[in-house]
Amino acid sequence: MKEPLAYRMSPRSLEEYEGQEHILAEGKLLYRMIKADRLSSVIFFGPPGTGKTSLARLIANVTKVNFVKINAVSSGIAEIKKIVADTQNYMLNPSGRTLLFIDEIHRFNKAQQDALLPHVEDGTIILIGATTENPFFEVNKAIISRSTVFQLYPLESKNIKNIINNAISDKERGFGNLNIKIEDEALDFIAEASGGDARIALNALELAVLTSAGADSDEIFINLDTISECVQKKAIKFDKSGEAHYDNISAFIKSMRGSDPDAAVFYLARALEGGEDINFLARRIVICASEDVGTANPTALLVAEAAASAIRMIGMPEARILLSQAAITVATSPKSNASYCAINDALNDVRTKNTGEVPFHLRNAVTKGLGDLGYGKGYKYAHDYPGHVVKQQFLPDEMKDTTYYHPCGNGAEKKIIEYLDWKSNQEEKNT
Repeated sequence: MKEPLAYRMSPRSLEEYEGQEHILAEGKLLYRMIKADRLSSVIFFGPPGTGKTSLARLIANVTKVNFVKINAVSSGIAEIKKIVADTQNYMLNPSGRTLLFIDEIHRFNKAQQDALLPHVEDGTIILIGATTENPFFEVNKAIISRSTVFQLYPLESKNIKNIINNAISDKERGFGNLNIKIEDEALDFIAEASGGDARIALNALELAVLTSAGADSDEIFINLDTISECVQKKAIKFDKSGEAHYDNISAFIKSMRGSDPDAAVFYLARALEGGEDINFLARRIVICASEDVGTANPTALLVAEAAASAIRMIGMPEARILLSQAAITVATSPKSNASYCAINDALNDVRTKNTGEVPFHLRNAVTKGLGDLGYGKGYKYAHDYPGHVVKQQFLPDEMKDTTYYHPCGNGAEKKIIEYLDWKSNQEEKNT
């Protein structure tokens, strides 16, 4: 057979389809739509190897409507226009409708999607789109509003095992005519290492069988060593330009903010293995050190900044150690967002209120002649007073007594609160 095993083992019916029970269990919306051949425009999105194209093939097998498949990478506006023209030709298509499957629909540019839109809108084209990217980011909002979006998830280990066992036993499409034995450890490994991607699992099985065939024994035995060589490396579901990038970095930041060093290091490892820019990761750690740790542990920012500087000097793979140290430092530091809230509140006041002018006693009096205008008059030099503090007004009259910085008392902020209380008492004494 010239077709790859993954293609040959594509499910022929809903009963053979593995996984995605949340949309395909009996009674679920998509199940009913396919069974009744009453499909409206839909978009399937999810990681590779989760069954998007298989679903399109199932629909093609059951629908009575003209079915056409194109790939967004190699198709353009001219092909869309031809499909629409053929659909509207009653001699070629008496139903006047075409069920159009577009694989990798996120690759269509705006002009191509706009060319498709009116025909989806009037029902001439029933669209089935498949994409690994979040369609709410990548697909025309008008098309999204006229479609039902179904999200597919990575297959569970049990699904992968069922798919592998079916491929081994199927005499028509799989390896059922061969005497194949796969040890339990090998099956567990491939179910885990495939990362929920049935295509990776089937490709690994096919490679293991083909490279083991021809031995003296009629039995083909697949053990852990054999299958691990064929998988070689666990697939990382990470695209540094797509949704997985944003999801992973979001989880990384929230893990540091949530004081979970193990989760922070895990998401850092995913990002590094996926090829994320180490400078980008360092910047996120630096931001988190200030935004979420702040004055509760000021040294966290120093560690993060030092790591950001050092990785530019040494690069990978050693940079992973510095990033790990910085991320763990931030994750295990006491937390305060008081600095973050303070500057945001102050910016909001500056943008929306009449905040007045700088008080005259704080203005620059060095320039010749400004002192005669009252600049600097009445300023109290703090170091001339006991404790090096003195009570005087620093905010404009319009903003007098406004408080922006509210230390929460975590970590080093305990000492800050103590200092501010002492300062207030000392000012009263120095009045």
